[in-house]
Amino acid sequence: MSPDSQRVMVDVGGRELQLSNLEKPLYPTGFTKGDLLDYYARIAPVMLRHLRDRPVTVKRFPEGVEQQGFIAKNVPRHAPDWLRTVTLPRKGTDRWGKPSGSENDRETTQFVVVEDLATLMWLVNLAAVEFHTPMWRIGQKGQPRSPDLLVLDLDPGHPATITECCQIALSLRDRVSKDGIELIPKTSGSKGVQLYGRIAARRWSADRVNDYARELAEELERTLPDLAVSRMAKALRPGKVLIDWSQNNMAKTTVSPYSLRALERPTVSTPLSWDEVGRGADGDGGADGPGAGLLAFGPRDVLARVETLGDLFESLGS
Repeated sequence: MSPDSQRVMVDVGGRELQLSNLEKPLYPTGFTKGDLLDYYARIAPVMLRHLRDRPVTVKRFPEGVEQQGFIAKNVPRHAPDWLRTVTLPRKGTDRWGKPSGSENDRETTQFVVVEDLATLMWLVNLAAVEFHTPMWRIGQKGQPRSPDLLVLDLDPGHPATITECCQIALSLRDRVSKDGIELIPKTSGSKGVQLYGRIAARRWSADRVNDYARELAEELERTLPDLAVSRMAKALRPGKVLIDWSQNNMAKTTVSPYSLRALERPTVSTPLSWDEVGRGADGDGGADGPGAGLLAFGPRDVLARVETLGDLFESLGS
């Protein structure tokens, strides 16, 4: 097939985009770039509300997920002039891992802000498989606002599984509700579970959110010492669930709701109901092992879920 036969011009919301390499497999399952574009175009009506006003970091895999991809923060030089962007000071943790002479030498980072379908499709056409965002939004003058979200990332250390993550999630839900915060769960799309809470009305500083999340993690570690750990040290993690509170740092990002993950097969970071988490905590998650079904949400599954359940994260996107 000639290169031209894999290129197509499309109109997306009045923006003309050239899409390329549509038949190129990006996953070993045969999931193609065309499939990637189709999924993100169809999930956009719910996903865009969670990307709105947040600087986005993407993970690109031009040669497919079996090859080494790279993290992309800065807007490429060939970007169209209609993209919405925001330029922010670089943080010490904001690294591409690129050779000297590229983005590592910049004092600022120019991020894309995904506010419409055309921007989303432009990024996906660059083989952006994963989308990651911070817990804060950009204000009208382009400055970071106070965090509007709290996140707790539950990561199981082998032989712990998502079942233990669900058990911890239920405990955290009950604990945080005492402070008047409602947590909403989603899968990471990988091994664990992530819990989000809306805190915009509290107007907490990033440091205050980070401290609160750390205090919660340390409290659960004391309460459930055989199941939970709040410290990153690998020696402490086997058989336990790390409650990663550090994702609330201003320089950190977490995989966005409805983003695909760059794993062996295309799984999606999927909002869950608490009933599903309860079943996962009981080990009733699927035929492939305790809780395994909660990791099984692929693009078609997620589109069907949204059709029947709506956006379970809707209250966080306003």
